[in-house]
Formats: sequence, C-alpha cells, structure tokens
Amino acid sequence: MSSAASASGPQRQRRAAAAYGLLGLPLAFVALPVYVHLPNLYAQQYGVPLAALGAVLLLSRSIDAVVDPWLGRWGDQLFRHSWRAVWLAAMLLAVAVALGFAALFFPPSAVLSAPQLLLWVGAALTLSHLAYSGLGILHQAWAARQGGGGIAQSRWVAWREGWALVGVLLASALPALWGWPLTTALLVIMLALGLFTWQRTARQAAPMQAPLPSELDPAHNAVSLWQPWRYAGFRRLLVVFVLNGLASAVPATLVLFFVQDRLQAPKAMEPLFLGVYFAAGALSFPLWLKVIDRMGLVRTWALGMAMSVLAFVSVIGLGAGDTTGFLLVCALSGMALGADLTVPGALLNQLIDRCGERGRTDGAFMGWWNLATKLNLALAAGLSLPLLGMWGYAPGRQDADALLALGLAYGLLPCVLKLMAALALYWGLMRGPALRHAA
Repeated sequence: MSSAASASGPQRQRRAAAAYGLLGLPLAFVALPVYVHLPNLYAQQYGVPLAALGAVLLLSRSIDAVVDPWLGRWGDQLFRHSWRAVWLAAMLLAVAVALGFAALFFPPSAVLSAPQLLLWVGAALTLSHLAYSGLGILHQAWAARQGGGGIAQSRWVAWREGWALVGVLLASALPALWGWPLTTALLVIMLALGLFTWQRTARQAAPMQAPLPSELDPAHNAVSLWQPWRYAGFRRLLVVFVLNGLASAVPATLVLFFVQDRLQAPKAMEPLFLGVYFAAGALSFPLWLKVIDRMGLVRTWALGMAMSVLAFVSVIGLGAGDTTGFLLVCALSGMALGADLTVPGALLNQLIDRCGERGRTDGAFMGWWNLATKLNLALAAGLSLPLLGMWGYAPGRQDADALLALGLAYGLLPCVLKLMAALALYWGLMRGPALRHAA
C-alpha cells in the first residue's frame, strides 16, 4: 500500500482519513453558502440590484469553472516538484480564501459607489473562487495519489465530503446565529486546523516519488492538460457523473419553489428541510462505506440512484401541508446523496490508478472533474427554469396547472435524469470494459 494509513489497522485508517478530510469543512464555506447569503446581504443591506449581482455571480463562476483544468495542470507541476511546493501553495491559497471571504462580507461600502461596490464583489468573488478551486484540487489530487484500491479511496472521499456537508450546515446557519465576524473567524481557524491535520497525514504517508525525466519536459506539461480525455474510461465515467449530477442539481434549484408553492409550508420550516437533507447525507457515509465493502463501487452507486428515484417519485403525490411526507423525502434523498458524494470520486481515483496516471496527471483529472461539477449547477438552472416557464409555472402561482408543472419538474425530471444516468452506468461501466485506459 502506498500510504501509511492503509498499511495499519482500520482505526488508524479512519483517523488518517478524518484528519485529511477536515479541510473540506472550511472549503465548503465558499461553495453553496456564499450563493445563499450573498444576494440577500448585498440587496438588503447595500441596495445592490439583484440583476446586476446575478450577472457578477455568473461571470465570476464562469471564470472559475473554465480555469479549473489549468489549475489541475498547475497542481500536477507542484506535485512533480515536491510536497514542500504543494504545501506552500496550499497555505497561500488558504490565505487567499480567507481574504476573499472577508472582503465579500465586510466591503468598504461607505467609500464605494454602487458600480464600485459591484467591482469589489466581483473581484472578491473571483479571488475566493479561484483560491477555493486551487486548494480543493490540490487536496483531492493528494488523496488520488495515495492509491490503495476502491475501499481506501472511498474512505478518503467519504471523510472529505462528510466534513464538507458539516461545513455547508455550519455556513448556512451560523451567520444568523453568530453574525459574520464570528463566522469568518471560524473559517480562518478551521482553514488553519484543516491544513495542519492534512500536513500531519501527509507526513505519515509514503514519500512522493521523484518525477521521471520525461515528466519535467515542458512538452509533457502541455500534453498533461488533455491527458484525461485519452481514456475511454474517463469519458464514460464523466457521462454518468454529469447526468447524475444534473439529476441532483435540478431539485436543489427548485426546492424552495416546491416548498413555498406546492407544500405551502411555513417559511420557518425551510431550514429544517435542508438540515434533514444534509444531515442524512453526512450520517449515511459509514453505511455506504460498508455497502461498498460488500457490493463494490459501481453497484453501490446504482443502489444510491435507485434510492433517489424512489424518493423523488413520491413527491409527485405531495400537496399543501404534506410537510411530514416531505421530511421523509428529504431524509431518503439525503441518504442517497451520501452515495453520490462517496462513489464517483472514489471511482475517479481508482481510474487514475488503473490508467497508470497516479502521481503524474492527477490534478488534470481533478480539474476537468471540478469543471463538470460546476457546469452541472449551471445546466440544472438552464434546463429546469425554462421548462417550468413553458409548462405554465411562475413563482407564487398556486393554481392546479402551475402546481402540476412544479411537481413534474421537481419530482419527475430528476427521476428521468437519474434513470438515464443508471443506464449510462450499466452500459458504460457494468457491461463495458473495466475502468482502464482505452483509446
């Protein structure tokens, strides 16, 4: 085994994975919670028009997504150089994450005009996103370089994503409870702690292999950016990942419309629905690791997809006041989320290993993977919102036709996408060749 953790007992493996994954908690502060809090803060407190703020958010996220593959290649170059180079870059990126986050939520609004405030938020968002992406890619690529097979890789991924879900919950709730100064202070503390525990884990792992002479050639660096696309296994896996990600992103885009207009639930219940969903996902990780141990990665992912379909089919029958039924849907779909967060990343890391690219172009794989993750959210909004409009729904409408359209978009569309993902999983990964390189 290539890591010290995988060479020791199960308890030490869990400790190493938990220590490595802790950095996922503060990084989650810069992901979804920024989109939840930022529009409300700038519109309510600083009077920024939502349309202009939405354009800035879209532009910043687009720059971030497009740059991800190049960040992956840069990460590969750092890993080929030394762990010290990776570590120094990680610390600098963590400082940039903290500075960007603080700039977002503590702008010098008293001395800035409205256009200048938009420029400020755009610059702070871009700094936060690029630093978050760069640090996240380095963190993910390190785990991929440890090898160890499907179970070991699932453990690294599960702890990282589990801590990230805890981070999403904290970053969603703490601003209202603590305010932004204490929330930002917690982000800084957790970044430092996450870096420290990752460093300790890395010191216990096997030393990084020295790069081959051919890997130091500039021509190799240019090729490495596109290297993942040479492998049919990567292309097949990415198709499944995108379809499955779309199926998860569509209900995430529409959930508040469904809760407000279809369920007509009290506004105070909205955090409860989201909390149950994310908590069920976080608590399900140990269960999914056991299922992976018995069934393998691909079949476990198929089981998670089936569970998700069962959850979302049931929402079509929910109506006004059915909050208890929707809480059950949130719990079941949250459990399915645990499989979605654990298995694909572990399959990607296993593919990198089987293609012989571990320790060579891990970052390039992670860069393209992160690009697909971000595009899923954009595609979900671009697909589901126009469909809702075509079917006759608008926010606030509660007539029978509008509610039927909302139920179909929130419940049926994700099921169709999940079934398409399951078919792609079956034909591409179950019946097709194993995850290995094939032109």
